[in-house]
Amino acid sequence: MTIVRRPSPFGELLSLRQAMDRLFEDSFVNPRTWGQLGSEGVGLPLDIYTTPDDLVVEAALPGVKPEDVEITITGDTLAISGNSSSERKHEEGSVVVQEIRRGAFSRTVALPQGLRTEKASAGFEHGVLTLRIPKAEEVKPRQIRISAIDDATGSVRQPLSAGESK
Repeated sequence: MTIVRRPSPFGELLSLRQAMDRLFEDSFVNPRTWGQLGSEGVGLPLDIYTTPDDLVVEAALPGVKPEDVEITITGDTLAISGNSSSERKHEEGSVVVQEIRRGAFSRTVALPQGLRTEKASAGFEHGVLTLRIPKAEEVKPRQIRISAIDDATGSVRQPLSAGESK
């Protein structure tokens, strides 16, 4: 006796569902493709971190000249844009692989409150743009020393130094 397996009609629906899931995941969930298609041009990778005194934004701009980059801060929004126009023409032969991104790029980031944007400074070294925006004094972390309370009088004594006993 021979057993014949017939494909299930639901099997094709499942593969169609998987294809639609993959399409939506690639389009909306995968952040690597955001900003690479559409009117804003090529995406711009950023690192943003804080120090005790500054908010630091680093942007990778290999092959871009500093004069081709524009940085604007409007309210609490930082915008970095520019153009990488180092087109190379190949007189002989054809292109086999072309992965270097060229053309317009832009990135807009919301900044946190409490920054002194008028004191921002920017530097450009080895293809990395570094933007430093100082924090306002009221948002900088402060260390508060703990003072001992005299049990007998209820008054506050001076803070104890290291190695000092009661």
